[in-house]
Amino acid sequence: MPQTSLMMTLQFSSSGTPVKIQAKHFLIPGLGRYDHKYSLKLPSKFPKASIFNSHQIPNPILHQPPVNQSVAAIVFGDGSESRLYPLTKRRSEGAIPIASNYRLIDAVVSNCINSNINKIYALTQFNSTSLNSHLSRAYSGAGLGKEGFVEVIAAYQSPEDQGWFQGTADAIRRCLWVLEEYPVAEFLVLPGHHLYKMDYQKVIESHRNRKSDITIVASNGITKRDQDPGVGVLKINTENQVMQYSLKSNKEPVNSAVAETLTRCSDSRYSYIPSMGIYLINRATMVNLLNNHFPKAMDFGTEVIRGALSLGMKVEAYLFEGYWEDMRSIEAFYQANMECIKKLNTGYNFCDRDSPVYTIPRHLPPTIVNDAMITDSVIGDGCILSRCKIKSTVVGMRTKIRDGAIIEDSVIMGSDVYQIEDGRESSVKSTSVPIGIGENTEIRKAIVDKNARIGKNVKIINKDNVEEGDREANGYIISGRIMVVLRSAEIPDNSIL
Repeated sequence: MPQTSLMMTLQFSSSGTPVKIQAKHFLIPGLGRYDHKYSLKLPSKFPKASIFNSHQIPNPILHQPPVNQSVAAIVFGDGSESRLYPLTKRRSEGAIPIASNYRLIDAVVSNCINSNINKIYALTQFNSTSLNSHLSRAYSGAGLGKEGFVEVIAAYQSPEDQGWFQGTADAIRRCLWVLEEYPVAEFLVLPGHHLYKMDYQKVIESHRNRKSDITIVASNGITKRDQDPGVGVLKINTENQVMQYSLKSNKEPVNSAVAETLTRCSDSRYSYIPSMGIYLINRATMVNLLNNHFPKAMDFGTEVIRGALSLGMKVEAYLFEGYWEDMRSIEAFYQANMECIKKLNTGYNFCDRDSPVYTIPRHLPPTIVNDAMITDSVIGDGCILSRCKIKSTVVGMRTKIRDGAIIEDSVIMGSDVYQIEDGRESSVKSTSVPIGIGENTEIRKAIVDKNARIGKNVKIINKDNVEEGDREANGYIISGRIMVVLRSAEIPDNSIL
């Protein structure tokens, strides 16, 4: 945008004398971007001032600015130590397909849109091609308003920084020059691979009412993730003020008090609850912590949050009561898919009209069902199901299941392309086993990644009841007794896995 000058008149209440000032890109409500380098600082002898110009009616200064103008979300779409391998072999965590038509990151971005947060930055790095493509295609203006956006900031090198992002704190610090482009009051830091529904406006309201420097969202439910390594644990008092941040991991086990309290045997003065990794932090606080106090910090939770506590900053906890799954394992991902097809309202609701989930529009044809028996399942767009039996299964887009196949308690992620049956194919290499699931094949309690080729008379049933197994050379692994067929893997006819 070309630089323009703006002539304004400031009427100071102490003298009544008008003063003319010329500024570039000055912050005027409704006039778009500004350049903070030209912000006006008034002398102390002028305690009150109103700003207006000849083209705009003066507006009162709002004590609580609208969320869509005052909060920007920072979403992390990936991590270097994912526990969802091999689903993350060629994609980041946020790009993993879920519930037939969606990607994991859709849940978080949709929370932002439904919470009236329309400035969203997605910081990506590892295996980010698929995620970057999805974000740019799915959210180019959808529900974001005139000034809203989802902007992907991929890892980059500069004269000052020659390497990759070294952690969440390092990534935010290196991107502050972009993040500070808009005059927001707070940043909302979000993991991009968690599954939950939350109105962030309630978090923001609590944060502002309590005049906090940082607010951490914590899960107030009793879940098995309390015992998972890597979970951040907050020690809070009766006023929900965070007193301590601990990390439960093999390298840094939580102390005995935390371990005891996580079994719900707690001191009445304090509670220990798992952090959801969601942080609302004042803009000035963020800049000060990253640039001045902890310029070498790499991780936001373990280093910056702990540092803020050590400095005596006001760190509060916001307790979240709803469903939350942070996808810390293949089993967690599998269960999240299974819960979305259950009749009981125990999992994530993808059909909530009051809080819709957005994703990329694909314009696929409707699913074709030829004499198939389908019960308690979710079927994506553009599938072709022929004389098969499907029970308690999530079937992704463009899946082709042939005659006699039996699929139970499984997640089939679908395909990126359609394949013609006469030997010719669309954008895929010729092979003896076509994309999809072959005739008379049986699949039970499995995850079949995209573009997999499952032959005829195949049994994917974990016949030896193996708990963990690495058969990646053969196109699959076993994790928590769940069979996981790799993306684009080929399982020959008559195989028994």
